[in-house]
Amino acid sequence: MSRPTPTSPTPTSPSLADLAPGLAEAFRRHRFTVGGLEESLGPEGVAALGRSDAATVRRRARDAGPLGSLVRLFILGDPVEQTEIAATLPEVGIAPGLEAGLWARDGGTTALRSLVDLRPVDTGHGTRWVFADVDGSMVHAPTRPDHVLGVGQASESLLRITPSSPVDTVLDLGTGCGVQLLHALGTGGSGTGTDIAPRCLEFTAATLAVNGLSAELLLGPWFDPVAGRRFDRIVANPPFVVGPAEPGHSYRESGLALDGASRTVIEGTPEHLADGGTGVLLASWVEQGDTDWRARVSSWIPAEGVDAWVLRRDTSDPGLYVWTWLTDEGMDPRDAATAGAADAWLDHFEAEGVTGIGFGYVYLRAIDGPSSVLCEDLMHPYGDGLGDEAEAYFARTAWLRAAADRHGGQDRALDATVFTVSPDVHLHQSEALALLREPTVVVERVTGPRWRHEIDQLTATVLRGARTAALPLEDLVTLAAMSAGEDPDALAGPVRRVAADLFLHGFLIPVDEPGLLPPALADASERDRG
Repeated sequence: MSRPTPTSPTPTSPSLADLAPGLAEAFRRHRFTVGGLEESLGPEGVAALGRSDAATVRRRARDAGPLGSLVRLFILGDPVEQTEIAATLPEVGIAPGLEAGLWARDGGTTALRSLVDLRPVDTGHGTRWVFADVDGSMVHAPTRPDHVLGVGQASESLLRITPSSPVDTVLDLGTGCGVQLLHALGTGGSGTGTDIAPRCLEFTAATLAVNGLSAELLLGPWFDPVAGRRFDRIVANPPFVVGPAEPGHSYRESGLALDGASRTVIEGTPEHLADGGTGVLLASWVEQGDTDWRARVSSWIPAEGVDAWVLRRDTSDPGLYVWTWLTDEGMDPRDAATAGAADAWLDHFEAEGVTGIGFGYVYLRAIDGPSSVLCEDLMHPYGDGLGDEAEAYFARTAWLRAAADRHGGQDRALDATVFTVSPDVHLHQSEALALLREPTVVVERVTGPRWRHEIDQLTATVLRGARTAALPLEDLVTLAAMSAGEDPDALAGPVRRVAADLFLHGFLIPVDEPGLLPPALADASERDRG
C-alpha cells in the first residue's frame, strides 16, 4: 500500500492588518503624522488637504522626501514607482502589499497605485492612522456598494460631540473605518465595533492594528450582533440618508424607507445601555408641513427609562438635500442619469409629504422612571465640549428630579435652592427695538453650546443676585419684586419658569452640587469661589 504524499499547508495571503505594524514603524520614522504634515506641507498645503485640493497638495509634496512619497501614494492616490515605495516602506515589501490589496500595479508600468486611503488624523489623542477606501474627492474612483468611508464631516461631528469622560465599555454601531473606536479606546476601557459589511470590519481591523490597538469586531445588522448586551456608551454614525427603501451604499443608505435608519438606532439604543449609560448618535428625520419635528423624534423615545436631549443642527429643503447626496457619490449634475435619479428621489419625497429633512445630535441617558425628552435647535456655532455639556445636562435633570422628590414638587425645589451663576455667563442690555418696547437683557453662555436667552429686567436682577450664592431663589424673587414695586406672588411663577430653563441650560447652578457643569467650567467656578 502506498503512502499518501505529504502536502504543504496552503499559504494564506496577508491581510491589511498583518501589514499594519510595518506601516506604523515606517510612518513614525518618516513623520507621516499630523504634526509632520503640518511641518512639511505648511499651512497652505494643510489647508489644501482640507478642501481636497489635490493639485496644491501635490506641489507641496514634491520636495517632502519620503513623507511626500507617502502623501502621493496613500492620500493623493498617485502612481508611485515601485523602487521608491520599496525604499520608503522596506518593512512592508512589494509582494505582501500586492497580496493584501494595499496597492496594485498601475497598468503595464513599473509604478504602483494604492488601493486604500491611509492618512494620519488626530481624534483627540494625538496622531492615529485610518484605513479607508480611496477618497473620491482626490481620485477618480467608483464608489462601491460596500465603500468604506474615511473621516468625513459626519465622523468629525460625532468625534466632536462625544463626551471625554472614560468609560469601561463602548459600542461603535456601524463602525465603518473604525475612527470612533480609535477615539473611544484612547480613554481606556474596551471597545466593540459592529458593521453589516465585512469590508468595513477588515478596514477597522487594519486601523486598529496600525495604531497598536485591539477591539471586538462583530458582523451583522444594527444591534443583532450584541443582542442581550449592555454598554456604558454607544456611539453611532448610522446610514442616516433619508430616501426610498432601496439599498445603495452601505455607509449612507440603510434600505429602510425615509428616516427608518435613525428611528431604528434611536429606538434600539436604550435597551443596550447599562445603568447610567449614554448614547451619542447622529440622526436625520423627515419634516412634514406644519408638523413639529419634535413630535416625530420624540415618538421614537420609549415612555420609560430614558432621558433624551435632541439638538437639531440643520434642516434642508428636498432639492438641496437630493443634490448634496447625489454629488456625494460622484454623480455629475449635468448628466441625464443624475437628473433622472433626482426626479425619482424628489417624487418619493413629494408622495410622502416631505417638506424638509432635519439633521442633528441625539443624546440618550439610561435612567430609572418615566422618560424625559427635550428637543431644541442648536443651529448657531458652538464651542468645544458639547459631549461634556450633555453629561452635565443629564446630571442637572437627575438633580432636578431628585430635588423635586425631596421637596414635594419642582416648584418648591427651585424656590428652596441657593443658586450660583456659571462662570461663562455674560449679561448685557439688548438694544434691539429698544425704542418700541421695554428693554430686555441678553444672557448668554460664551462656551460650550453658547446658549442665549433674552430675559426681562426683574429676572436679570434675580440672576445678578444669584452671583452672591447666598439666598434661595424664592428670596431673590421677593427682593427683586419689592425693589421694582411689584407683587412677589404674581411674579414668582413666571420667574421660576425662566429659572428652570436657565438651570437646564447651565446658567444657574445649585451651590455645592458637583457634576452639574462640564469639568472645565466646574474648575473655573471653584477658582472663582476660592
